[in-house]
Amino acid sequence: MKWSVFARIVQIQRVLVRHGLDEFVAATHLYRPLRFLFLASPWTWFERRRGGSRGERLRLALEELGPIFIKLGQALSTRRDLLPLDIADELAKLQDRVPPFEGSLAKLSIEKAFAKPVSEIFSRFDETPLAAASIAQVHVARFSPTAAQLCGAPPDEDVIVKVLRPGMRERIESDLEVMHTIAAIAKRNSSEARRLRVDEIVDEYEKTILDELDLMREAANASQLRRNFENSDLLHVPAVYWDFCRVNVMVMERIRGVTISDMQTLRRLNTNIPLLATNGVKIFFTQVFRHNFFHADMHPGNIFVLVDDPASPRYAAVDFGIVGTLDLRDQNYLAENFLAVFDRDYRRVAELHVESGWVPRDTRVDEMESAIRTVLEPIFNKPIKDISFGTVLLRLFDISRRFDMRIQPQLILLQKTLLNIEGLGRELYPELDIWQTAAPILREWMRERMSLRTQLKHIRRQIPDVLTVARALPALAKIAVQQAQDGTLKWAAEEELAALREEIRRSERRRSATTISLSHSAWVALYG
Repeated sequence: MKWSVFARIVQIQRVLVRHGLDEFVAATHLYRPLRFLFLASPWTWFERRRGGSRGERLRLALEELGPIFIKLGQALSTRRDLLPLDIADELAKLQDRVPPFEGSLAKLSIEKAFAKPVSEIFSRFDETPLAAASIAQVHVARFSPTAAQLCGAPPDEDVIVKVLRPGMRERIESDLEVMHTIAAIAKRNSSEARRLRVDEIVDEYEKTILDELDLMREAANASQLRRNFENSDLLHVPAVYWDFCRVNVMVMERIRGVTISDMQTLRRLNTNIPLLATNGVKIFFTQVFRHNFFHADMHPGNIFVLVDDPASPRYAAVDFGIVGTLDLRDQNYLAENFLAVFDRDYRRVAELHVESGWVPRDTRVDEMESAIRTVLEPIFNKPIKDISFGTVLLRLFDISRRFDMRIQPQLILLQKTLLNIEGLGRELYPELDIWQTAAPILREWMRERMSLRTQLKHIRRQIPDVLTVARALPALAKIAVQQAQDGTLKWAAEEELAALREEIRRSERRRSATTISLSHSAWVALYG
């Protein structure tokens, strides 16, 4: 273990002890190999701060530990299905109560990014930030006439300037190294940590958090979402002004709406709350299954409501640093799983878990079906509108754990976002029937996927790749026959097949699962 990593772990221990949280950590067996660190920090023995609730103490500890841990707290705050409400409520404050950095530092970052004074870009720039987050903060500004003309922005409208916190990448990379070390210790010392694949979860989190440090990537995400919902009456995504976007600075349209958590204002404006709650569910499932590109950080601080027409309110989203996608296989299995749960087809749920590889291949389907039925059937005795997606997912996870299910890191963002959307929808409108809203979207998506028109379109896209493979097969067959006649069925020399392999490899990158299966079968037939 590096000395810098060890020193940071000791610092984390000090913070936890100082806020009276060490007893929670000591109770977690994953941390036991590091329990000696309490003895390594005797200066904290008399610094305990016991004031405040446990949730408040946890929030303060995470704020003191820095951006990585603040983001962790933000993610945990959405998991009201797992956390006590007092802790979830307190952690939710991390989303809009992060101390800002000096506006003068923001101006310096902007001037360095564009190599010109701020006054040449903006006729007005508010040094006091509009909002501050753990990674960046935003300022209100207005383009100068020249800059507005350059990027096509309205010259008399405010824009939002997002600026990364100075020195953020170095701090995050350092803490990520610490997280990898702790994950490795946990994996060595706990079978549960191995089942949860904590090392892979940290890897996924690292990709997510590092992506957030690139505001050009966030700008691209925003543009894609805006294109997906162009002319939509469900969601508005602000325009990005690309001429004034850099890795550490991004300028976009300012959203003027009511924050989703301001229920008092929404009710005062006679907003159609049931429609708003229903549309939130529609937006999520549309993003996941129709667009396969979803906003994965939809906490209340990032969602606004446009109430120009209170009878038909629209959502507006900001902060696109975290987005999610799924491969076609996971997308299909998820849709089928949801629909099987809707239909109480417990055997199909069990079969899908085995087919997808989420549980071991030798799992007995009938045993898993029985376990699923035993746990879920009592839940479905309630009115369908009272059944929580979160509760069903948790029960399924409990069942799957008995059958050695390994956590799928690629689904973590989706699970978090789904639970967040459901919680938000139920807070808006407790009578929300998320199942009734989601099921038609999923069934329509499945019908479209299996329609003749879709299959013909799919085949038409495959034709160039199939022809490429077909052209390659005779040469490969000839080589195989020649080698078989010599009595040595071996791979051809690398220089003889290099060009051919490269051509096939380029095709395989674009080929669908069906085409891959065809070519693989042909390959096995020749060389098997």
